Amino acid sequence: MSLEQLIKNCVKQDAQAQSQLYKQYASKLFSLCLKYSKNYVEAEDNLHDAFITVFSKIDQYNNKGSFEGWLKRIAINTSLQRYREDVGVFDIINEGNIPDVSVDINDESLSLDFLLKIIQELPDRYRLVFNLYVLDGYSHVEISELINISNGTSKSNLARARLILKDKIEAYKANSNSQYL
Repeated sequence: MSLEQLIKNCVKQDAQAQSQLYKQYASKLFSLCLKYSKNYVEAEDNLHDAFITVFSKIDQYNNKGSFEGWLKRIAINTSLQRYREDVGVFDIINEGNIPDVSVDINDESLSLDFLLKIIQELPDRYRLVFNLYVLDGYSHVEISELINISNGTSKSNLARARLILKDKIEAYKANSNSQYL
């Protein structure tokens, strides 16, 4: 069945079409939800909630842009909604000037599991901004609108995330090198 027909059938609330759509996109969307969730269980909840939204609003998809992009936007917004409701998540913490550092997440000496682990360990406010900016390519203006923070807070949270990740990567490399001495 073509994607267009699948969408039409989902609009008609055809359970078989909904099941097929879920099977086709659940793993991709789950990976996305996991990036924006505190843990696996929360990611599962976010995926479930995202699909409820997809099926209730699929008639609003107007074939402009990619369908997968539309789905991803719903999954991200669903995951971020939990943080919008938690007023204290994005409080600004004044830690003085934070140097702007870069983090090489493409360093081949670092395993993907290690990188995912240290990104997941970031405080929520830093992890969300880091993922949105670095991994998903959102601008600070878009991030500020998505999670109701100022551009400056978005930039500050990104800088803090990069600093934490840089420190963890340096510590990891130092430990790895000292094991061979």
